[in-house]
Amino acid sequence: MAAVEVSGIEGLKGLMGETVGPGEWREVTQADIDAFAELSGDDQWIHVDVERAKTESPFGTTIAHGNLTLSLTDGIRLDLMKSTGFKLGVNYGWNKVRFPAPVPAGSSIRGSAEVVEVEDVGGGWWQVVTRFTVEVEGNEKPACVADSVGRVLPE
Repeated sequence: MAAVEVSGIEGLKGLMGETVGPGEWREVTQADIDAFAELSGDDQWIHVDVERAKTESPFGTTIAHGNLTLSLTDGIRLDLMKSTGFKLGVNYGWNKVRFPAPVPAGSSIRGSAEVVEVEDVGGGWWQVVTRFTVEVEGNEKPACVADSVGRVLPE
């Protein structure tokens, strides 16, 4: 169940400056990391070689890919916000993405969101910038802070 329900552009504007969340914890397993490595082709040992990571990694274990952590924001978004009053929404890109801390295999993450911009970009479309912060359970630094840029077409 989403933390908040947003109805149309005015609902999005009403969220500006407010933190939504954090959402529910989700474990990031080695199987998740391995599957992402297979799909992306990024099989660097720090992600997939458990034994080597135990001895050679500064983290003492394998860690999730930064792009895996970033991709999990799609599920985090659904956990945090339910939107109505739109024909559709599309991913338009990212303004700023940072990975201040790793996500060790077997750790749990959760996220929060803040709508930072809602702008009419013409043709009936609106651009929405949402800042996602992904935290790792027990870690002071966030694992990811990213500004998602979406475009929505109101009904």
